[in-house]
Amino acid sequence: MAPDTSSEQLAARMGVELVTLTLDEVVGRMPVAGNRQPYGLLHGGASAVLAETLGSTLSALHAMPERFPVGLELACTHHRSATQGWVTGTARPIHVGRSTSTSEIVIVDDEGRRVCTAKLTCLHRDNRPQVG
Repeated sequence: MAPDTSSEQLAARMGVELVTLTLDEVVGRMPVAGNRQPYGLLHGGASAVLAETLGSTLSALHAMPERFPVGLELACTHHRSATQGWVTGTARPIHVGRSTSTSEIVIVDDEGRRVCTAKLTCLHRDNRPQVG
């Protein structure tokens, strides 16, 4: 089952684009414009959204359709700011098991400078989460 990418979803509203989808890595990008905090810098929460989107997608590639991943823990370290252009994130697996998976997500700016390093752990549920 493919993820819902309609405009109602947060990643779509923030302009996240998935570029590469493999079991070894998921790459996506997001514009800085529209995702800034009041001082003109990329919002740290926007980096977290990009990281969780990429890490969760990677977990889904490994777990679905038998199991459904949900975020369990996200940790982000913000190294530098971005003020324009795009940021690109690459999620790679650290651990893939039956019940959990952990990914490292590195986000860089257009010059390849590291903006954020994140780690996401997902729980692989037996049942699809209920909506509404």
